[in-house]
Parts: sequence; structure tokens; C-alpha cells
Amino acid sequence: MNKPANEAFNYNADRLEDVADRISEVLQCPITIEDINHRLLAYSTHDDCTDPARISTIIGRRVPEKVINSLWRDGTIPMLLQTDEPIRVKNIDEVGLGNRIAISIWKNNEVLGFIWALEINKKLTDDELDLLKKAAQVVKNKLLNLHNRKSKKEERNQEFFWKLLTGHIHEENDIINGFHDIGITPPAQHSVVLFRFSDEIKEPTEKQINYLLQTTQQVQIILSTLDQNELIILLAPKSGEPLSDIKQFVDWTILQLKERFMIDDVKAGIGSIYKETEQIELSYKEAIAVQNIKKRFVDETKGLISFSELGIYQYLDLLHEKRKQEGFVNYPLRKLKEYDEMHHTNLVETLEVYLDKDSNVNDAAKALNVHVNTLSYRIKRISQIAELDLRDPNQKITVYLNLKLDKMSL
Repeated sequence: MNKPANEAFNYNADRLEDVADRISEVLQCPITIEDINHRLLAYSTHDDCTDPARISTIIGRRVPEKVINSLWRDGTIPMLLQTDEPIRVKNIDEVGLGNRIAISIWKNNEVLGFIWALEINKKLTDDELDLLKKAAQVVKNKLLNLHNRKSKKEERNQEFFWKLLTGHIHEENDIINGFHDIGITPPAQHSVVLFRFSDEIKEPTEKQINYLLQTTQQVQIILSTLDQNELIILLAPKSGEPLSDIKQFVDWTILQLKERFMIDDVKAGIGSIYKETEQIELSYKEAIAVQNIKKRFVDETKGLISFSELGIYQYLDLLHEKRKQEGFVNYPLRKLKEYDEMHHTNLVETLEVYLDKDSNVNDAAKALNVHVNTLSYRIKRISQIAELDLRDPNQKITVYLNLKLDKMSL
């Protein structure tokens, strides 16, 4: 601390860990250095002067997700993304975070990372805060080299990912070797998730998306890429309930895009979960199918986001093609349509709503805004006119499929 501010970091150090130790020595407090996505890059040695959040960060090599969420809620991270001045962060006991100072590391208008200085046994003075700003400039040069190497690696990863998605690599051995070539362990099980945005994804949004993917700890993000207004992710679940893991991640991502970055109207589709790496292309096609089906059947599929949940909607394209080729017309529906046209009724709509509600008269009556007795009468007339036995599962499923297939022709 005897050196003036402009000389305190006037030395050469190849390792970022040595820089962290030097900052700690100058400021007399523990230091951690993170990238923009809160992954730990370096930390100073420390004695007992630390807190649980710092220990968890060092052990996990990244800031725990609960800590990141707390720092968003209390406004710390939004402030760090707007200023290059040091910010004093008060303790957050529920996530084990003690008092600390944080400062962003900037290059032009882009944040590269952060320095965190713990204030457990002392409070930094104004002069020491100036030294911290000087330290951020020193760290910036180190992070620029890391940033350039990372960009080249991401290009290789995305090229490999697109080959997987498009089936240009489809042999298991070639796929496994490809993963090893880019330094990634092939996943034990995987799924492709497709997020569709209302507008083309521009650079600011791309950075926000990347931030969410890098900081989530709900699933393992293996590879990701962007295509106009689509975000495509290959991920691996972490628990024994893989579909629940993925759905929670999807819900969380959509919520965070809205709450943190004001990005709304994002739709998601989840491909099936497979163990074979050669099925990555198939999972991607299924994720696309989910998006397309949800767009066509908005009300019916409102609560469905995974291919495995689509039920009969998985097969509508195939059945529609078969029906077009053969010219098949469903007899009960033809009779109902003729009756509706002749008498200006809406029995076809009534039947569809009734079947959508799993033959529950009360729910269907509410959806149609009619009395239960009125609906019961209509169902009886539908059975008579269409010569349809709605107590027969086979007849009921068949007419339901054909109701949906009719919409494919619209």
C-alpha cells in the first residue's frame, strides 16, 4: 500500500491467479475474478477471512445460481452492467453472501467480467476504491486474450453442432470423436430444445441469452447456436426426472428473459430424450415439430411443450398425408357438417369442444357458455345425426382424430 496508485499494479504477471493475489495484497482483502457469465477465472489465496458464497464459488468454479438470482433481485448485477464504478454490495444472509465491493471490467461498451473484493474485516477507503478501478484495467488486458481464444472455440463448437443437427455426421463413432475433438464429453442422455423468438435475435439479445445459458445450473448446456429468430440448444438433464428438469429449465429461461431483459413472447419446443448420440438430429426435428404443431393448434396444445406430451398430434402430419392420398372422408363428420350447413347450427364445434374436455359435460358447457342440460341435449342429437356411439372408445378416438385432421387442411 506504500506505492502510489499509478504504480500499485506496475508489474508483469502471466497468470490471472497472480494478478488476483496482487490485488488482494494491495487492498488487503480476498479477491475473486469472474467472466461475464459468473464463471470463476481466478481467486486470491485467503485465510479464514471469507464467506460461504465465496467458498461455494471456488469449489464449483462458478457463482451459485441462488447467489446470482439474489444479486439480480437486489439490483447489483443490473448496476454492474451499466457502470464502471465500484459498487458496494451489502450482505445477503440467506445465500451466504457477506459485504463486498464489485466492479465491472469493461472494453468499450462491453462488460468482460467482474472483480469482487470482500469487506469482512475492513471497509475499503476511497483511495482503495481508486486502486480497484486501476486493477480492473489490468485485468481487462488478461480477459481480452481469454475472450479471443473463447470466440474461436465457439466457432468450432457451432460448426460441429450444425453438422449434428443436419445429419452431416450420423455415425456414432464419428459423433463421439467429434465431441472429443472439441473437448466435450458426449452426454449420457440428451434432448434438443428449440426456443422461437418473435423477432430476429440481434447481438444485444444474443449476449443476454448466452448469459442465461452460462449461468443456469438446472441442466447441462452442451452446445447451442442461433438461427435468425431461433435458439437451438443441446442439453443433458441432471436428475432422475429428466423431462421435469428440462421443462423447469425452459420455464425458468422464458421467465428470466421476460423479467431481466424484457423479452416476451418466446415459444419453446422440446425434442424427445435419447441416449444415443446419433439421435440428436431426430430430437431436433421433433423440437421443430412441437413448434409447428403448437402454432397450428394454439388452444389444444397450450400446456404442451415436449414432443413426448403431444399424443395424437405427433401423428397428424402422417395421417393427413394418407387421407389426402386416399381421399377418405369421415362419415359421422360429413353428416354433422351437412346438418350444420342446412340448419345453421354448430354441432361440429360442440363435438370438438366436448371431446377436447375429455367428455366432461360440465367443463365443455363452461367452454361453450351453455347450460349443462343444453349441452347434454346437443350431444344426444350429435349421436343420432352422426350415427355415432360416443361411449365406444374406438369411434370416439376416430372422430376426434378427424376433427383435428380437418384443421390441417385449413
